[in-house]
Amino acid sequence: MEQNKHIMQKTLVVWLGALVCCALWGSAFPCIKIGYALFAIPSDAVAAQILFAGLRFTLAGVFVIIIGSILGREWLLPKQETVPKIFKLSLLQTVLQYLFFYVGLANTTGVKASIIEGVNVFIAILVASLLFKQEKLTGAKMAGCIVGFAGVVLVNLNGNGLDMSLSFLGEGFIFLSTVAYAFSSVYLKRYSKTENPVLLSGWQFVVGGIIMMATGMFMGGRLTQISAEGMGMLVYLACVSAVAYSLWGILLKYNPVSKVAVFGFMNPVFGVILSAVLLGEAEQASGIKSIVALILVSIGIYITAKENV
Repeated sequence: MEQNKHIMQKTLVVWLGALVCCALWGSAFPCIKIGYALFAIPSDAVAAQILFAGLRFTLAGVFVIIIGSILGREWLLPKQETVPKIFKLSLLQTVLQYLFFYVGLANTTGVKASIIEGVNVFIAILVASLLFKQEKLTGAKMAGCIVGFAGVVLVNLNGNGLDMSLSFLGEGFIFLSTVAYAFSSVYLKRYSKTENPVLLSGWQFVVGGIIMMATGMFMGGRLTQISAEGMGMLVYLACVSAVAYSLWGILLKYNPVSKVAVFGFMNPVFGVILSAVLLGEAEQASGIKSIVALILVSIGIYITAKENV
């Protein structure tokens, strides 16, 4: 255990691990929209979107449990006292976060969703510091967050400035998803002190996914167009969740929330770049502006992470 702790606290390991998570999560922005198209799910079909999300996360949970059981050479089965923690995590991390995220993304662009998602870093650090007292809130941490967020905003600016049009079902729901994410990160950090983060990840996905599938079907959601391409995208999105959230949980177990959460600024940067490549939404995601944005994000990450060295 001590050897694992030492390895997972190494700066290089934290940086590489967190960047892998953010690259995977960033790819989810355009891939969810592509998934909607492949399954013929329109932007106003909320029930079908919830059903789609439920299928994704249930599958992700199954992947995590099977792989984790194979690697650990025993079944990842939760103890009785772990069950309430799994339900709480599934409510925050899967049901609330992604219910808001999926519906919100269907009613805004991948680019604008990426900007708003950048706010989750601030919220996670504030919640961990002020509400749960897991670490100290310092001026350097907040300065690093401000610099990093400036990079996120910059990479999203177009020739006419940032489009500030807002809607509750679009940008409002994306913001609510960031709040749920921030609380899930803090609770995952707390629970991982005594629990296996991979077990927590797998079972909270299964529980949350089943709840979302049931909700979507109860609301009348159906997937009427099934294809090999669509199923392939669904499996990919499930793998994104399984790998990224499990790895993120392991990093949170051994490091302060701010040291890991600050890398969330890379999530929207990856999202913007991949939205530009796959959806053609953001022509501004190339050139000197993107380079400057990445520099700002990197500086912000460095300032905040340095506080935890």
